[in-house]
Amino acid sequence: MTVVERLRNRGVTPRAVLYARFSSDNQREESIEAQLRAMHEYCSRNSIVIIHEYCDRAKSATTDDRPEFLKMIAASREGDFDFAIVHKLDRFSRNRYDSAYYKRELKKNGVQLLSVLEQMDDSPESIILESVLEGMSEYYSKNLAREVMKGMRESAMDCRYIGGWVP
Repeated sequence: MTVVERLRNRGVTPRAVLYARFSSDNQREESIEAQLRAMHEYCSRNSIVIIHEYCDRAKSATTDDRPEFLKMIAASREGDFDFAIVHKLDRFSRNRYDSAYYKRELKKNGVQLLSVLEQMDDSPESIILESVLEGMSEYYSKNLAREVMKGMRESAMDCRYIGGWVP
């Protein structure tokens, strides 16, 4: 039985906030809209009341320097919602230490993080799966940064324009 079902069985209407994010100016606003649409459908299917949406645009999840994210964490202290819902766990964080820290903050405030696409429960298998997904997200970000720098270096060595202001 999921935690949402347990709340409903106790006669409690589950309440949630949604968190959506995209990481760079090169991505499009539709990314946020697609995430929100999927989260709204998830909440509708599970009879979860949405009380607020937090959206960070052009903000990396490798850091916690995300204004809407930090507002959501602060709001969790008020006890107004049971869940923080993301489309995928990598929308919450791509740094496994930040992820653990902020999930702990949410838990202290009685809030559980839910992912629309990555269904977790209280099983031992979910613990290891979540750890693997968090590690893969951090790896993806660090590897992408390395590959981008390698490509920029190669372009510079070939005297090709790589963007920015012309010197």
